[in-house]
Amino acid sequence: MGFGKLFKEINRAGDATIAYPAAPLDLPDGYRGKPEHNEAMCIACGACAIACPPNAITMALDEKHENIVWDISYGRCIFCGRCHEVCPVDAIELTKEFELAVMSKPDLTESCAYPIAKCKRCGKPYASAKEVDYGKQILQHVGGNALTGIASCDLCEDCRRKADASAAKRASRGGR
Repeated sequence: MGFGKLFKEINRAGDATIAYPAAPLDLPDGYRGKPEHNEAMCIACGACAIACPPNAITMALDEKHENIVWDISYGRCIFCGRCHEVCPVDAIELTKEFELAVMSKPDLTESCAYPIAKCKRCGKPYASAKEVDYGKQILQHVGGNALTGIASCDLCEDCRRKADASAAKRASRGGR
């Protein structure tokens, strides 16, 4: 087969590969790319950090600054989408972005801080203030006996356990 015939056959067959990276890549709907965190919507509940298989998302208490620090390392992220699935307020959306080349490793991290709530009885930090407010809003929508639950939102786990034990003790004595 001569070169003329070969080039005609190549032209007839068309492109066998995609033009990427010379042209943008057309990604399908539902493609899981870089997770985008919306700091304003986030309640810092920690669900994403717990669900993250490679521990790309972490949360830590910074008692000195009275904050909970939320961090994501895109260098560790495997784009699995678990953070998006478990977020109760849709504060994490998956983008179609997957090219994350940077000049320095710190550019692959994002961080934000959320104020912490302190227990009304003992003063111990126990959750993010936004998460406590979110819990109170949910309980207000429920109504009824949830009003006692709203008050217990302002207590740490230990103080809440003690308050529940005292209430149970009073109830067993007939409300005295």
